[in-house]
Amino acid sequence: MKNAIVVVDDDPIIRMDIREMLEEGGYWVAGEAKNGEEAVELVARLKPDLAIMDIKMPVMNGIKASQIIRKLQQDTSVLLLTAYSQKELVKDAREAGVAAFLVKPVSEEDLLPAVEIALSQKEKMDSLKQDIKQLKQSIEERKVIEKAKGIVMLAYALNEEEAYQKMRAASMTTRIPLSKLAAGVIVDGVGSLSGAVQDR
Repeated sequence: MKNAIVVVDDDPIIRMDIREMLEEGGYWVAGEAKNGEEAVELVARLKPDLAIMDIKMPVMNGIKASQIIRKLQQDTSVLLLTAYSQKELVKDAREAGVAAFLVKPVSEEDLLPAVEIALSQKEKMDSLKQDIKQLKQSIEERKVIEKAKGIVMLAYALNEEEAYQKMRAASMTTRIPLSKLAAGVIVDGVGSLSGAVQDR
């Protein structure tokens, strides 16, 4: 079994058909809902990889539910189903952050490739988020190192390269990551550098 999916449709027969197609395709159907409101609660609780959802439903329609799901649970992709293919619906679905769009009646030949596309988009987004997170962390670390380098330059009357090498040597000697050592310099001053390295 791979990937958790929730199925949302006010028609229990359609839900059952989609569940069967997904399970035959090797997917895990984590839950079902019959309207958009239930879908939002289900996604918030189960945090599935994908929600397959009808547009026309009572209480709350699929597009409104998609908007809420995409805001609350960024990690869940949404695949919308509809009996209509009007351009306006496609536009609304796209603006709601929907990953894919299928017109009913849905066949296994249509559903499974659409599921794969929606899930691959989710994987790309997850990877991109991770890259952005690492980049932000790297930028923050660089800022800390630059600030600490300025402190070391003033304290020891060194140029930029000499100050950096002094910090780098202290980092290697103490086996403390450069960014962590730099944070120590900012908080405690140059006394936080290794004594052995300070005397070089």
